[in-house]
Amino acid sequence: MGTSRPRETAPGAPSTARALTAAGGLIAAVALLDQASKWFVVEYFMNQPRVVEVTGFFNLVLTYNTGISFGIFSGSDAWVRWALIVAAFGIVAVLLDWLRRQPGTVLTLATGLICGGALGNVIDRIRTGAVVDFLDFYLGTWHWPAFNLADAAITLGVLGLILDGLFQPPSSSKE
Repeated sequence: MGTSRPRETAPGAPSTARALTAAGGLIAAVALLDQASKWFVVEYFMNQPRVVEVTGFFNLVLTYNTGISFGIFSGSDAWVRWALIVAAFGIVAVLLDWLRRQPGTVLTLATGLICGGALGNVIDRIRTGAVVDFLDFYLGTWHWPAFNLADAAITLGVLGLILDGLFQPPSSSKE
């Protein structure tokens, strides 16, 4: 019966300590950029909420999402807010533990993006009870749900994890 072993680190891939340090830096950068962009939109740019048409397919809007992706759980009881905060911290902890055991350049970047985005949105939930969204892409009358930089970072991070999983060479295991 084979056992699951950590994949071998490719030449040039970061060590565990370097991977965690790099991920930590990226987490901080993503969370800070996310919070700065939200502050700018709420306090300066949209101090009187409105729709700002930027192009024929992109607007700046100001929305507050009390739920998760696509507004799921919006308008739920207050306990859902705290459950989402706890879940986000749990996901961050699991991802960082996983990265500790399997450092790799793509995994470091992907994990940093996901964790930074999750923490950026958690800061909103703790401060205001909702996540600030302001990027509105659309085609004709069809609008993608508004999102923010944290959501974009999470999406790019998940894409990185998927691509890493699809293109990582199979690990050799000795039985």
